[in-house]
Amino acid sequence: MLEKSFYKTLLSHSFNIPVRVNYWDGKSDVYGAGDPEVTITFNEKIPVKAVAANASLALGEAYMDKKIEIDGSIQKLLTAAYESSESFMRNAKLRHFLPKQSHSERQSVSDIQSHYDVGNDFYKLWLDDTLTYSCAYFTNGNVNDLKEAQIAKVHHILNKLHPEKGKTLLDIGCGWGTLMLTAAREYGLKVTGVTLSEEQYYLVRKTIEAEGLQDVAEVKLTDYRELGDRQWDYVTSVGMFEHVGQENMGLYFKDVARYLKKDGVALIHGITRQQGGANNAWINKYIFPGGYVPGLAEMVGHIVDNGMQLADVEMLRRHYQRTLEIWDQNFNDHRAEIQAHFGERFTRMWDLYLQACAASFESGNIDVMQFLLTKGPSGKNLPMTRDYMSNQQ
Repeated sequence: MLEKSFYKTLLSHSFNIPVRVNYWDGKSDVYGAGDPEVTITFNEKIPVKAVAANASLALGEAYMDKKIEIDGSIQKLLTAAYESSESFMRNAKLRHFLPKQSHSERQSVSDIQSHYDVGNDFYKLWLDDTLTYSCAYFTNGNVNDLKEAQIAKVHHILNKLHPEKGKTLLDIGCGWGTLMLTAAREYGLKVTGVTLSEEQYYLVRKTIEAEGLQDVAEVKLTDYRELGDRQWDYVTSVGMFEHVGQENMGLYFKDVARYLKKDGVALIHGITRQQGGANNAWINKYIFPGGYVPGLAEMVGHIVDNGMQLADVEMLRRHYQRTLEIWDQNFNDHRAEIQAHFGERFTRMWDLYLQACAASFESGNIDVMQFLLTKGPSGKNLPMTRDYMSNQQ
């Protein structure tokens, strides 16, 4: 009885759309006016103690284990929860517990490999042909062609650097190499990519050798902190700083500054919160161990503290929402194949992750930003206006 009262109180204020809840005792309630847009079914009770300790962890695990079913869009349900001021998603008392995290170099290797080394074949099923696993950039009204949008994102980043042929670029967290290899092929840069993922490293190295780019491109399987005294004219880092942890954020920007030559330019792209830094216990446990999303003010402080200045900041929240929606559609197009290989719990986990992230971007709970930085006076050696950023190579 106490559990039922707890859930009625919890859920009655958690959504800004009408939601039906089917409880474990066979009874149902509709919260909100109108026909229910989503239905939540509890196949069994989730202990109040677990939800009170951390709602996202307890309810996420319950969905993975089929203790909870959702009929309708998970993204719509979670967007409604994020947008409701009284929701459990915004209740500090239900979000206070987070596991202690480590971000030593050894732990960073383990964290990255646990996520990215699920296997290239897995990611090939639902990413686009470029194997780009970060926010795309949708231009000219195109919101459906993911490959085109990912290529546009790479050019958008490289154009912002205003690069000169023959100069050097370091890509921290190079992924499967799309950005660094585009910089080498199309912009005439000498590039270095760094990753901790063996799967990514071997694929990038294979591509370099196949295309005969050994004189202008190299990839290193190493921690970005271990690059010695080398410096580059440009530094890019896409979807990387979310992995370094709150305690290492300042050190991350110290290294970006250390690797930049005098008057060098960096483009740092990643997930940020305008409301302040945060992490999520369920995502940390199952998807991105050690993940932390920094706040905007926190980021700017670290940038300035390490001798760099902002030349430009761009918010791409809606672009990442759309990227995730396409990823999830692609994922579910291959759901049977993924489930046959990895199992139902894994498949439910990834579907929940992709839709939950889309909801978080849609609601403005998180954002994705591009920080254009210079090592020296703001914008030195860059054009006076932003017009140059849209000029394609």
